Amino acid sequence: MPNPAQSDLHVNVPLTNISIAYAQSADLFIATKVFPKVPVQKQSDLFWKYSKSDFRRTDVERRAPSTESPGTGWNVTTDTYFTHVYAVHKDIDDQVRSNADSVFSLDKEATNFVTQQLLLKRDLDWAARYFQPGVWGTNLTGVSGTPAANQFKQFNDAASDPIGLFADLQTNFMQQNAGLRANTLVLGAHVINALKNHPDILDRIKYTQKGIVTTDLIAALLDVERILVSYATYTSTERGLDAVSQDAAATYSFIANSKSALLVHTPSSPGLMTPAAGYTFTWSGYLGGNAQGTRIKRFRMEHIASDRIEGEATYDMKVVGSDLGLFMQQAVA
Repeated sequence: MPNPAQSDLHVNVPLTNISIAYAQSADLFIATKVFPKVPVQKQSDLFWKYSKSDFRRTDVERRAPSTESPGTGWNVTTDTYFTHVYAVHKDIDDQVRSNADSVFSLDKEATNFVTQQLLLKRDLDWAARYFQPGVWGTNLTGVSGTPAANQFKQFNDAASDPIGLFADLQTNFMQQNAGLRANTLVLGAHVINALKNHPDILDRIKYTQKGIVTTDLIAALLDVERILVSYATYTSTERGLDAVSQDAAATYSFIANSKSALLVHTPSSPGLMTPAAGYTFTWSGYLGGNAQGTRIKRFRMEHIASDRIEGEATYDMKVVGSDLGLFMQQAVA
């Protein structure tokens, strides 16, 4: 065999300008987008809830001369929150750091990885808390046949009428909730696909923007201010011995049920006497005033000769007005 061989001229080393990591964009996660955050100083406390019906009746009467006006008032009750603390860390061993090639930015990579862990956990908790049947005051089920009470025709059926359905839902919502509009619609990934391809929606927008269906256009047609789509995914596959076998065995699912939808009223910010379907309480008193509910720390672990990158999150995802939410399961087949 002639010399030199190809392997004598070049030894493969990792490239310094590219690497492959399947980190999900933070924009895909919706847990912080739907309901406002409420920074609190204490881990647990009470908050007031005013009677809904007291603000929907009147005690006003005609007043005769020299008589007192009728008295009136309202009932109140209290509810509670409790902000749990969640945490995860990645250690960077001194030996690993000293032996790492320049291509690795160990602190940055660890920070990004820990942040991704927190984002996944928060969206999983959000879906488990809010994006489920039995949580909200109204629950509807999509069916392929003729709808009965609390049912609707699934959106993948061309005979369905999503525009008419949401118009009726909005009218009923306002009737039951003092004129408040359902302003936010959260959709699973398969539901938005069905709506984008629904003939009624395509017909309505065919003369706008060259007939391109966007979530903003669908929001306008369905009479809501905004649509959020849950595209974030996760795997529950156990960690394996190596990346190749682990990835080969892994299966992936959408965090939020891809065939469901949630219609809610949510204010742009929390406030006194402000109705809302849900709030996320964050323990800013624990996080040094950080109202976002998360923080990343870097500190020395001398006893194991490592630097630790640690992420923490504090929150309580609370349904504070179940009548201000409507859940639609099996919206598509």
